[in-house]
Amino acid sequence: MTKTRPLPKLVIFDCDGVLVDTENLANRRLAEWLTAAGFQTTFEYCRKHFSGRSMASVQKEIEASTEVRLGADFVDRWNAGLPDLFSHGVEAIPYVRDFIEKVRAAGIAYCVASSARVSKMHITLGQTGFLPLFEQAMFSATMVTRGKPFPDLFLHAAKTMGFAPADSIVIEDSVAGTEAGIAAGMRVFSYHADPLSDRHGLAAAGGILFDDMRELAGLVPIP
Repeated sequence: MTKTRPLPKLVIFDCDGVLVDTENLANRRLAEWLTAAGFQTTFEYCRKHFSGRSMASVQKEIEASTEVRLGADFVDRWNAGLPDLFSHGVEAIPYVRDFIEKVRAAGIAYCVASSARVSKMHITLGQTGFLPLFEQAMFSATMVTRGKPFPDLFLHAAKTMGFAPADSIVIEDSVAGTEAGIAAGMRVFSYHADPLSDRHGLAAAGGILFDDMRELAGLVPIP
């Protein structure tokens, strides 16, 4: 442990892409839905631009910049379809459980803060066996006025958990999430193992890049 890298008092995990592998499933469906609604797009575009974002913010951006209208029930329809979408095929991110166990063994507080609704996290974390580890400390963008890339969610999570932003770190995989963590005054570790990750965007946002969860404890560092 060094003066420049103190032991954190709180570790905030993003969910999708950090704890569970859902981004590909979700963005393939999103590309299909948006294209059907008249917003011609691709899986790759959605993966790069919409990962880590709430569906409400995606809808707001599209409708503000185009003539496409997704419908007042778009977010509700999206959330209603998630149990079916994630009924199979959701896997844990490789080796992240080992890192969680090191955080727990070190006596460091932790939580999950996601753009997704708590109901979605119950599905995906339940599929991977992580739910018992996080169900007492789950934070959603629905709890704040502004989602990622704004800092509100991470600030809310840290405040509720009882820690200062400077004593908190964020584990992210999206540019929006990395920007949110940096804006909150937290160190952000940005995971980019996925071939479709925006590595340059993550670096530009201020994240500390890594591509293997086995490296993370040494980067933080956690003994």
